[in-house]
Amino acid sequence: MGDIKKYVLALDQGTTSSRAILFDHSGNQISTCQKEFTQFFPQQGWVEHDPMEIWSSQENVMREAIKSVGTDEIAAIGIANQRETTIVWNASTGEPIYNAIVWQDRRTSEYCDSLKVDDISIKIRQKTGLIPDAYFSATKICWILKNVPGAAEMAERGELRFGNVDSWLVWNLTKGKVHITDVTNASRTMLFNINTLEWDDDLLRLFGIPESMLPKVCSCSEIYGETEIDGKKIAIAGIAGDQQAALFGQLCLEPGSVKNTYGTGSFLLMNTGENPVISKNNLLTTIACQIDGKTTYAIEGSIFVTGSAVQWLRDGLGILEKSSDVEALACSVPDNGGVYFVPALTGLGAPWWDQYATGTIVGITRGITAAHIARATLEGIAFQVMDIVQAMEKDAGVSLKEIKVDGGACVNDTLMQFQADVISTTVIRPTVTETTALGVAYLAGLATGFWSSIEDLKNNKGIDKKFEHRMPLEKLIKLRSEWHNAVNRTVSK
Repeated sequence: MGDIKKYVLALDQGTTSSRAILFDHSGNQISTCQKEFTQFFPQQGWVEHDPMEIWSSQENVMREAIKSVGTDEIAAIGIANQRETTIVWNASTGEPIYNAIVWQDRRTSEYCDSLKVDDISIKIRQKTGLIPDAYFSATKICWILKNVPGAAEMAERGELRFGNVDSWLVWNLTKGKVHITDVTNASRTMLFNINTLEWDDDLLRLFGIPESMLPKVCSCSEIYGETEIDGKKIAIAGIAGDQQAALFGQLCLEPGSVKNTYGTGSFLLMNTGENPVISKNNLLTTIACQIDGKTTYAIEGSIFVTGSAVQWLRDGLGILEKSSDVEALACSVPDNGGVYFVPALTGLGAPWWDQYATGTIVGITRGITAAHIARATLEGIAFQVMDIVQAMEKDAGVSLKEIKVDGGACVNDTLMQFQADVISTTVIRPTVTETTALGVAYLAGLATGFWSSIEDLKNNKGIDKKFEHRMPLEKLIKLRSEWHNAVNRTVSK
């Protein structure tokens, strides 16, 4: 190591904010900068971002984080990003031809319904590990090509580029010299064959997408190119979709290890080793990581709305001044008062996969207060995770002994204790909860020799707190039953 470089910079580009975090060799956070950006909702069920604002917000926090140490101290940059969010831009000018269509967006739901016929759905599942859903990138690209004037013709002439947010950031960081993605992001497009590790010709034809639009697919840990900051060149050397980055940051490196991230949505991933496992319980199969030529797979349960439900309490209902107030408000009542909130604000993800479900609050009586709604919101987050855990246990044929947690909401002790109770499993919160950023810092640092090996990373593991389940079985059975009654009222089918 010597004293050549002291830090790795992680760019964590999320759904509601862009962040930049500096980590030292021990995995400690040295500097963190964050900037929120605008959410656009042009029609019901549509969610968009301005790609230029994504880039400018990320560039600003990157420069701000580096200020504290200087560019000479930075060994490499790693990128974690909101997955599936789709950007199409002009290859010559670098200008987006439409807003970024966000992973939460449901505008292509009817088109996805049309794919659930004959053997198309089965073929998509076998090739990609995914199910036809508006969540993924393929139908978003298709929508842009069909609805932006001249886009289809430009694409056929090879004038357009597609990327998820990782590709967009690398393109801008390298001033248009590098158009790449990594296998984890590629595996979320519904265009990438996770068995052959290539873009799939059959799926490109199905969706009418020219291959010339697509980025080159790379591993998660290698030097992709360089960016220049204040006259100094820094290697871009690690990329992973945010959830896979968190899995790596939690060092869930053995088959059967599990993590759950509490962000805008929540995403539970289980490492399944070097062979893809197709779920029989409506979970997704995805690529967890590729490093040193070894590809690792995972099964995943995707929940669309968790942290954003708390934001809705703040911005939509106005019962919170700031999101962090939710715990104190929820704890001001002894229980949920019989209220259950199914936060299907953008449909229901796994294991229900209902694109048309809308949010439901049941059990409201005259005595219900804002505190009960706040408590039901936290419990609704935990119940959704519970449903994923139960599906995952069926797929794996085991009972989970523990899950590792991260993301903004995991600092909420009330939520974490309730989570441990309803899944009857130990919940482990690490010392560093920014494991998404830490994961891509690790990947970038491994590629550049900042860390010598994965074994080197294990010295950085630290546990902040363990939450053990303690709820009486009779109460647990009652809560689970009433939650599923609320879900049954929510689903559209």
